Amino acid sequence: MNIIRNETLIKRYRRLGMTLSLAALAAMGYGFYLSLQGPENLNTALLLLVVGFILTQISLYIGNRWGRSPRPDEMLDKNLKGLGRKYTLYHYSAPVAHLLVGPAGIWALIPYYQYGRIRYDEARGRWKQKSTGLGHAYMRLFGQENLGRPQAEAESELQRLRAALQKAGLETDDLPIQAALVFVSPRAELEDADRSPIPAMKIDKLKKFLLQQAKAVRLKEERIAAVRQALEEA
Repeated sequence: MNIIRNETLIKRYRRLGMTLSLAALAAMGYGFYLSLQGPENLNTALLLLVVGFILTQISLYIGNRWGRSPRPDEMLDKNLKGLGRKYTLYHYSAPVAHLLVGPAGIWALIPYYQYGRIRYDEARGRWKQKSTGLGHAYMRLFGQENLGRPQAEAESELQRLRAALQKAGLETDDLPIQAALVFVSPRAELEDADRSPIPAMKIDKLKKFLLQQAKAVRLKEERIAAVRQALEEA
């Protein structure tokens, strides 16, 4: 498997995450100090604490993607190892963050770090993360991102990918362009994932899934080469 990775972007965001983390600590620390100096400093102290909290959330978002090791690109590399030379995996070097191109088709791989019980609610057409007590609530507040709207995110990624390929002059109507939600935490427990309109699975199931897709899709080498060329131009 060929791997194309934007190392410059990764290093840039890693530095940014560290800088924001230090700034958050400084803001919260100084805010706490001011709160001890007297009630006249309370408004300023509260403002600094809020700023520090916001910077902490941003630094967590950046750190999950570009700072902590293994990063999502490294986890995808490991779990897709041995997929075959006909596949190319793009990390931060394509219109979407993680893109796989090969006989199984064109796949936007969207990693999620959340853990615990994560269920697809077919009636409401959305994913839900179930709370498991005060400890989990604390981690949701200070250490774990909200799940958000995976389906909407996947559809947005696909629109951006198709638009970029079309802009590069590639006809996409006959191309199998899809997205997959990939849960990378070993502590994630997926429920009713088979009911999701967008494929969703834990990362250790991804390779097997793609090999099964390759048997059904069988994207020809000339089309794969055309997609790679379009991605270079995009």
